[in-house]
Amino acid sequence: MKKVLVLTVMCLFLLGVVGEVLAAGTAAEAEAMIKKGAAFIKANGKDKALKEFTEGTQFKKEDLYIFVLDLKGLTLAHGGNPKLVGKDMIGLKDASGKLFIKEIVDSAKTKETGWADYKWTNPVTKKIEDKSTYFMKVDDMVLGCGIYKK
Repeated sequence: MKKVLVLTVMCLFLLGVVGEVLAAGTAAEAEAMIKKGAAFIKANGKDKALKEFTEGTQFKKEDLYIFVLDLKGLTLAHGGNPKLVGKDMIGLKDASGKLFIKEIVDSAKTKETGWADYKWTNPVTKKIEDKSTYFMKVDDMVLGCGIYKK
């Protein structure tokens, strides 16, 4: 009986770990979410979109969510942490000291879309990992969605 219990607990643990690994969004999903978000802005307006990105559920999938910055680095919406809305993030540095928000905003001003790489703590593993954010300039805003690289 004890062996069955131990095996059951181990299986449940492994299913949980596998579930966490499977819950990681892909680059293609991040790009698709940003494109969907841009279309939502055009169809519904900036105010409704910012509210939906922060409070709604249709722009959250697995570990993916949209965040929105103005062209100075102020957070306008954040699907992962609503407390960041209204915060100036332009000076935020990653684990290696890189000003990655500044890089995202500056790149969006010149090339409109792209990827920015940086190092960030993964909330699942609690380890600093390579992360990449797909960004797109839409009007006077920058939409972003990040993934942890595997």
